[in-house]
Amino acid sequence: MRCSLLHGALIVAFCLYPTAAHAEEKTLQLKQTIPLPGVEGRIDHLDLDAANERLFVCALGNNTVEVLDLRKGQRIHSITGLGAPQGIAYLPEIDRLFIANDKGGICKIYDAKSYQAIGEINFKDDADNVRYDNSSKRIYVGFGSGGIGIINAADGKQVGSIKLAAHPEAFELEKQAHRIFVNVPNARQVAVVDREKGEVIATWKTGGAFGNFPMALDEANHRLFIGCRIPSKLVVLNTESGNAVAKIDISGDPDDVFYDSKRRRVYAICGAGKIDIIEQTDASTYKAITKIDTADGARTGLFVPALDRFFLAVRATSTEPAAIWVYRPAP
Repeated sequence: MRCSLLHGALIVAFCLYPTAAHAEEKTLQLKQTIPLPGVEGRIDHLDLDAANERLFVCALGNNTVEVLDLRKGQRIHSITGLGAPQGIAYLPEIDRLFIANDKGGICKIYDAKSYQAIGEINFKDDADNVRYDNSSKRIYVGFGSGGIGIINAADGKQVGSIKLAAHPEAFELEKQAHRIFVNVPNARQVAVVDREKGEVIATWKTGGAFGNFPMALDEANHRLFIGCRIPSKLVVLNTESGNAVAKIDISGDPDDVFYDSKRRRVYAICGAGKIDIIEQTDASTYKAITKIDTADGARTGLFVPALDRFFLAVRATSTEPAAIWVYRPAP
C-alpha cells in the first residue's frame, strides 16, 4: 500500500512540474544575466535611458549607481560617493540624472553624459522614491518623516513640498489628470494628492492589509495595485472611489509592482525569491497564474514596455556576484 501511495505521488509530481515550468516559460523568459562584480549589499530602484539603452541601478548598499550598457551587456560606469542611493529618475530631454539618497536626504543631480555632479537639493533626511512629470517638467521626491519635494527640472531648484502623515514609499502620477497616489505605510493609508493644489485631498485604506510599499497604476481602467507585506497581498483599489475591489495572495516581502497593459498582467517582485504574476481578466477580476523563482532578497526591478523587457536586481551572495537578470515577457 505504501509503495502504491508513493508511486501515485511521484506521478502527480511529475505531471505538475512540467505544468509549472510551462507556465513560467509562457510568462517571463530569462534572456540575459549582466554581472555586477564588486557591488555589495542591497540594491534599490532602477531607471532607463531608452534611446541609448543604458540602465541605471541604485546599488544602495554599495553607495553607487551602476550604469549598464544593455547592447553590450556590461557595466560601463559607476557613480561613486553617494549615500545609500534609493530612487533615480533619468530625464532624456536634458540628459540628467536625479538620484535620491537615504543618508543626509540629498538628491544629487548629474550630467548623464559626463557623469559629473552639477547640483543637489537637501531634503535633510531619507530621500527615497523619485518620479518625473513630463507635462510640468517637475521631479517629485519622497523624503523624511512625511513629505514629497517638488523640483523644477530645468534649473534643479526646489519649488515646493507636499506634507504627508508619514514617510512616503512608492507613488504614482496620473498622466490624464493631476493626482498622485502615495503609499504611506506607517500611517496605514494611501494618500491622494492634488498636485496642482499641492495637498492631500483624500486617504484610502488597503482592505485590512498593511505594510503597503510598492505600487503600480492602470490609469485606463481606474485601478491602483498596492503590494502589502502584512499579510502579503496584492490589493486592487478603484481610483474613482478608493474602494478595494480585489485582494490576491502573493509571496513575502513585495517591494516592486508593475502593470503590463499589453498582456493585462501584474508583476510583483518579492524578496522571498519570487516574481508573482497575476492575470487581469477584467478591471475587478484577478487570478494568480504563476510564480517565477528568482533569488532570496531580489525584490526590486523595472518593467519597460517600450523595450518589452523586465529587469530584476539580484544582490551578491557568498558565491555569486550581484547581477541584473533580463527577462522577456511572453507571449
